[in-house]
Amino acid sequence: MSIALARRYRPRRFADLLVQDHVTAVLRGAVARDRIGHGYLLTGPRGVGKTTAARILAMALNCAHRDADGEPCGECASCTRIWNGSASLDVIEIDAASNRGVDDARDLRERAMYAASEEGHHKVYIVDEAHMLTREAWNALLKILEEPPPGVVFVFATTEPQKIAATAAPVLSRLQRFDFRRIGPTAIRDRLRAVLAAEGLTADDDALTLIARHADGGMRDALSVLDQCLSFGEGAVTADRVREVLGLVGDEVYAALLEAVAGRTPAAIFPLVERLMEAGADLGEFMAGAGEMLRALLMVQVHAEPDGLTESMRELLQRHATRLQPGDVLRMLRLLTDNEPAMRRSANARLVVETVLLRWTMLDRMVDLERVLATGVGGVSPAPRAPRTTPVGGVAAATGGAVPARRATDQPPAGPASPAPAASAPAAPAPIAAIAFNRDSLQEHWADVIAAVRSESRFLAEALAGTVVAEVAPPALSLELTEPNPLFLERLEQQAGVIEAVIGRAVAAPVRLRLAGAPVAVAADPRTRRISDASIRADRLKGFRAKDPTLDAAADELDLEIVE
Repeated sequence: MSIALARRYRPRRFADLLVQDHVTAVLRGAVARDRIGHGYLLTGPRGVGKTTAARILAMALNCAHRDADGEPCGECASCTRIWNGSASLDVIEIDAASNRGVDDARDLRERAMYAASEEGHHKVYIVDEAHMLTREAWNALLKILEEPPPGVVFVFATTEPQKIAATAAPVLSRLQRFDFRRIGPTAIRDRLRAVLAAEGLTADDDALTLIARHADGGMRDALSVLDQCLSFGEGAVTADRVREVLGLVGDEVYAALLEAVAGRTPAAIFPLVERLMEAGADLGEFMAGAGEMLRALLMVQVHAEPDGLTESMRELLQRHATRLQPGDVLRMLRLLTDNEPAMRRSANARLVVETVLLRWTMLDRMVDLERVLATGVGGVSPAPRAPRTTPVGGVAAATGGAVPARRATDQPPAGPASPAPAASAPAAPAPIAAIAFNRDSLQEHWADVIAAVRSESRFLAEALAGTVVAEVAPPALSLELTEPNPLFLERLEQQAGVIEAVIGRAVAAPVRLRLAGAPVAVAADPRTRRISDASIRADRLKGFRAKDPTLDAAADELDLEIVE
């Protein structure tokens, strides 16, 4: 009968355990010097050798041909029975997932009172998945763990030690704890090559790399996947076979994704996701792979050496390393991290994935605020604002519109060089029809006024839309807020000159703006003010902008909308 690779190649000696030298050195020394503790807690991820280490310790304690340095022989009858997990009078393995109650713990406590079957042997109890024991079960074991009978050793193995700390904190002080490490991809690949050599089989390096990366630090998982791939077909194990067995997305799909992002082609995202859906790929696994790809790309860009990459993926990253900026890649990773919970919980994961990928392809529309704050809009130091008292009779006071800063990778426009103008011409104001300077006419054309203001500042137009014409007494124009809103009021007061200029062009006369009624509403006792979602959001955004004056100035200069 064929035995699974994970069982056939289970280590028989401390020296065979991978990357756990900090644990094996202590256990081997304790056996050699006869300084065995009565209780051990082995913690770490799955498949890294916790239960195996417990068995090797039991083998060493009861081996008749033990080495002087504490290593078991691994070949005698006692070692063979323990290594195979067969029935042994002196080594008892217990699965705490199915024997977790207080009655099971009492039974274990009573059996531990009996001596070992042979003189010089130890009675070893290996409790796997120890975090599954109940609080009552731990309490039943507490006394015997503190004062165990001679020759009795308890070894608890768990992947979740924090649960033991929460359930039975006093137990931890009575056990020696050893934390097992994850096994790196390089060590896993080397071990898989050794196993294949022993089996007389071959595999591509890329195939072993994919298996090692998928194992996520677990040697048992890697051997199980290798077993699956060997059962899937004859001949050498290839990367394509591993992808087919594990349902992994091919490197060509990630290449298409990088091409769409680097080329700023959002339209390519929809057929790419459709291709994944047709192939039955797991979108969550695909996005996890995309995150690993971006992480590796960032490492290449900052001259670090990513591990666990296939040759095709390494070539792909080298090809795109200069097409994307490290800051862009970092923002893409941040977008992915922020949207991971939505991907897991959403009933329409495809929509979430498409949204994230589309945002990746549209990163060129984002503005680098740090550069804007340092150099001003478009790389030119921002000019000081006109004072509030500037005359407005028919003259427009233009506020700088949103001018995206040119990316460092953009090429200058082709054609003969022309001398740069001394100063950029202001944007042409939006046209507005003539309006009579009276209340009825302004009310009738108020939507046109708001539209003209929107060409100057979108946020100012939103604030103006929350007002009505209260009174007209040329040159005075009184506006009243329809709802108390501190953020709108502040913006209207700060940029009143813009509104005066727009209306002044329409009425062909000087305009002086007044805000009627709004100060009373804002100054009202906050305990009696009507609270709404809009007012809460406005207060929060106002406080956020007040914390950073430079950010507030940049938002005004670029006509940005700050959202939560």
